[in-house]
This record gives sequence, C-alpha cells and structure tokens, in this order.
Amino acid sequence: MIKNYKSMNINELKKILLKKGFKISRLKKKSNFGEYKNIITTSYLSLILIFIFSILPGTFKFIDNSFIKNTTVENNSKKYLEKVLSGESLITDNSVDTEINQKYLLDDIELSEGPSKSVRIEASTLNQIFEEKDYNLSFVRKNKIVKPFEVGMLPNEIKMMESSKQRKDLFIKIVLPLILSENNRIKRDRNTLFKILNRSNNTKTEKDWLNKKFRQYGVVKKDITTLKIRMDEIPVSLAIAQAAKETGWGTSRFAIEGNALFGQWTYSGEGIKPAAADKDTKHKIMTFNVLKASVRAYQRNLNTHSSYKEFRKARAIQRDNDEKLNSIELANYLDQYAETGSDYIKILKKIIDQNNLKDFDNVKILPTSKEQKNVI
Repeated sequence: MIKNYKSMNINELKKILLKKGFKISRLKKKSNFGEYKNIITTSYLSLILIFIFSILPGTFKFIDNSFIKNTTVENNSKKYLEKVLSGESLITDNSVDTEINQKYLLDDIELSEGPSKSVRIEASTLNQIFEEKDYNLSFVRKNKIVKPFEVGMLPNEIKMMESSKQRKDLFIKIVLPLILSENNRIKRDRNTLFKILNRSNNTKTEKDWLNKKFRQYGVVKKDITTLKIRMDEIPVSLAIAQAAKETGWGTSRFAIEGNALFGQWTYSGEGIKPAAADKDTKHKIMTFNVLKASVRAYQRNLNTHSSYKEFRKARAIQRDNDEKLNSIELANYLDQYAETGSDYIKILKKIIDQNNLKDFDNVKILPTSKEQKNVI
C-alpha cells in the first residue's frame, strides 16, 4: 500500500524508482534540505501515479459490470409465466394474513397494501404459453383435468379483445385453476374435519385446528353442525358465472386495477370507489393483492355471511342426497348478492347455460403436492 512508503528512507525510495525506470542524478554532498525535500515530494507523487495506473483496468471493469450493463431492460413476461406454470410463486415477499372485517372473519385473506406484488402478463403472452402447454378448454371439458396454472393479475389487453369468444376463453382459463385450487383447499379442510370428528379422543393439535376453523368460519359456541355446513365448496360453474357477471368477463376497472373478481364491498378496508357512486356512498369495492385472494374472499363470504344462510342449507341438502352440487339450483339463493335480486339470479343462470359452464363442475386440478394427491 502507498502508506507503507512513508517510513522508507531515501535510498530505499531510490531503489524502487530505479526499478520502475526512473533516472535519478547523484546528489552533491553539500545539497541543502530544500533539494532533499523536492526529491522526496517527486518520489511520493511518482509512486501515487504508478498505483493509480495499476488499478485503472479493474476500476473500468467494475464500472462496466455495475452500471453500464445493468441499464439493459429485458422483457421478462414470458419468463415470469414459465415460473407460474411450473408452480413457482411470483409474489416478491411473503404475504401476511390480514383480518379485514371482524363481521366476515376473513382472517386469512391476502389484501393489497399499495401496489400489487404480482406480475401482470400480456394477453398475447398468456395465449402463446397456454397454446404451448396444450391448455385449451376443449381438452378440459372432455378430459376433466386442468394443470395448476396460477396467474396473479388479469392482462390489460383483455378489455380490448374484439372477439367475445376469445375474451371469455382467456378469462375462464385464468380463473378456472384459481377456483379449483381454493375448492381443493376447502376439500382438504373438510376431510380433516371429518377425520377429527370420527375419533373418540383428539390431540391438542387437532383441537387447536378446530378452534382456528371455528374462528375462520364465524361459528359461535363451537357448533360442529354449523361448521360442517359452512366448510364446503362453491360449484365451479357458479363461481365462474358470478366472476363473469361482476367483471364483465374481466374487463372492469375493479378487476384489472384491484384484482377484484366478485365485486365485494368494504367500508373500512382497501378498496376502489365506484365512479358512478353518489357522494354519500361510503362503500368501496374491495381490492386484493392477487386474483386468488379475491376467490378466497368470495368463498368465505358465501360460507359465512348471514345473507347466504339459505344458500348453505340448500347446498347441505344436496350433499346429503347425492354429494353433487347443482349450480343452477343454488343460484336461486343468491338474490341478496346484488341489488337487482331476482334479475341477478336470471342473469347467472343464463351465463351458466349459454357458456356451458357446468362442464367445469367435475374438472379436477392436477396436484402440486402429496397432500393434494390424497384429496383428488
């Protein structure tokens, strides 16, 4: 290092300078102190210059690697989608379960806090990858199988598609795996519930799990019968129909900006205020971090809110009869979901029939874990 040269004497400095190719004239014996001082100063400056020039190549390389090359921006849309299709999450940090409303007890719903943490993929890229992965609705309808594709956000371009068929197909391809995945989540819980109830003695872990589910489903006094009725799936065709109705097949501002597929209201949580709302209107449309969180909130809403008590009773009766859920019949109990009441029910049934959505009711999503394999 340069600082080590400060302790050298004149002869040592001369030797170093001679090795570097410098010529040094002999000093006269009677040279005064000023001449010695000039030689020492020149020596120091020379050594400093030698050091600076020796590190310049490495400095330029560092600058090149750290600044110049990093200015290139890559189009990662397709790469991100490949991660999605392989089951890898695109969320950049761990989502925190948030209790958004004590009334509905949505204590494990991921809500957005600021910008979404997911990646928006272009519609053309989505269609291209779906085609490469042989993900088409004709195959799904025939074979009743879908891969666990998980898209976090709707593409902006979906609202600009001129073909209504292409727009509907893309919308269904996006929301279908999300709905099936959340239904499987409920199915796993339901299987666990019945296993626990069939045992004479339960462990502390099992009791803790039950208490958690009582809270999640808003069941008071730990009533097991109520929990069994509430902890159940929503028919896939009904969920797709409601998502299509509430978002205009994915074109609404709430769906694109807030990942809101089902138009749920909030008075205190994160949300988007409807543009046509009156000044006195206090509610907003609930927003979410990713589309999947919107599906989970929707299912929890139908499974816990008092407005859908009759819906849950009808579903329980269907379960007791043949274990199959009929979306057309269950739609009759959703008149309180929208202000239009009975007209809303008619629209849902029409969407289900015209788009053959019942074809998806028996579709299975391919498992991503051993736990899911035991369910499917």
